[in-house]
Amino acid sequence: MVPFRKMHGLGNDFVVLDARQALPPITPVRAAALADRRFGVGCDQLILLEPGGEGADVFMRIRNPDGSEAGACGNATRCVAALLAGERDSDRVVVRTIAGDLPVERLRDGAGRDLWRADMGEARLDWRAVPLASAMDTLHLPLAAGGVADPAACSMGNPHATFFVPALDALELATIGPALEHDPIFPERANIGFAQVLDRAHLRLAVWERGAGLTLACGSGACAALVNAARRGLTDRRATVSLPGGDLLIEWREDGHVLMTGPAATAFTGTLDLEAYPR
Repeated sequence: MVPFRKMHGLGNDFVVLDARQALPPITPVRAAALADRRFGVGCDQLILLEPGGEGADVFMRIRNPDGSEAGACGNATRCVAALLAGERDSDRVVVRTIAGDLPVERLRDGAGRDLWRADMGEARLDWRAVPLASAMDTLHLPLAAGGVADPAACSMGNPHATFFVPALDALELATIGPALEHDPIFPERANIGFAQVLDRAHLRLAVWERGAGLTLACGSGACAALVNAARRGLTDRRATVSLPGGDLLIEWREDGHVLMTGPAATAFTGTLDLEAYPR
């Protein structure tokens, strides 16, 4: 039997397995089975903790519910940082991902509760970095569906497109999200954000996540939404992003790095028989 931990950041939930010790192979098929909410444990992403190597406390590998690998996940980064900080009795952790190293530090809110501020790295604005299928202005993509149009794109270690909409609740996100995720303009598919600007320091956001669908929160999507809103002059470079699961504070620094601050929580722990899942 293998221990696991179920964690979440604002309802964006993860099954965390410690692969720093020997585990049976976690293939894409097995990852998808574990993520299934009826036949597995159920999660938005499966997280594997692997040895970090020099300069990092841990390597975080991310599997989507369809078994594909993701490059970045802001909410999972905070959860893993909280877990590692507890192991090391430290307020600072470096989480390594395939998209780069993400330093995270513990803060506390006015009630003394832990918050985690992650440096998600630089927002990448060139069309090659997103990536897009051909050269174009990432501030205005020629893309439309279901009553939304003219998104801005950037990479936060994974591809994002943000549509700015007047009324978020009027959209059929479950219908238009899949079509936009798989549009040929995105050779590696994309996370699709739908943002409503409330004022220069506040956005509402819903995200159709690549390989996962609608989730209660998307940390990298919140970062991308703030960057794209600020690029268009719709907000300042620091704003609260309200997602269905709660609020994140996002800051796009002048050096290009994006800081994300929010909570992390453990829902429960348990054990599972990995060999009972297909491989």
